[in-house]
Amino acid sequence: MAQIDWSKFSHKIYLNASIQKVYDSWTTRAGLESWFLRKAEFTMLNGAIREDISPVQKGDTYSWLWHGHPDTTTERDVVTEANGSDRFQFIFGKAGVVTVSLRQIEDNVTEMILTQDQIPTDEAGKYNFHVGCSTGWSFYEGNIKSVLEGGLDLRNKNPAYTNVINS
Repeated sequence: MAQIDWSKFSHKIYLNASIQKVYDSWTTRAGLESWFLRKAEFTMLNGAIREDISPVQKGDTYSWLWHGHPDTTTERDVVTEANGSDRFQFIFGKAGVVTVSLRQIEDNVTEMILTQDQIPTDEAGKYNFHVGCSTGWSFYEGNIKSVLEGGLDLRNKNPAYTNVINS
């Protein structure tokens, strides 16, 4: 039996959407808020806040809030790559580095590979970041597919419902 590499995981999904639409869904405030976050704020190197449809750039910092979590549950860090077409990467706090790689398979079909690496391999890292993030990303990958292909957002937006996979 192969050993688990607790320092990383990858997920692959095919989306019936153009590569640009998928890229914009990851790299704009409006895109991220349509399927992933309650609030996605990006700050440019000059200190200005990016507009809703302005694509992020390498070096931008982010502040993210989720549905189902209070404003005190904020993720803040930096975008380490945003090439404008098929690759987006950010530091995901203590959980490691997330890289989204896109490839157009055919007209209007995009392969999306999400990799999270540099995950701490202590017991807390294995449980919270390898297992926890992998589980969370599985939901959000399904949600981006649902939103892009049919418009249905599967997230729980009711603040009374907490500790559920879809918020």
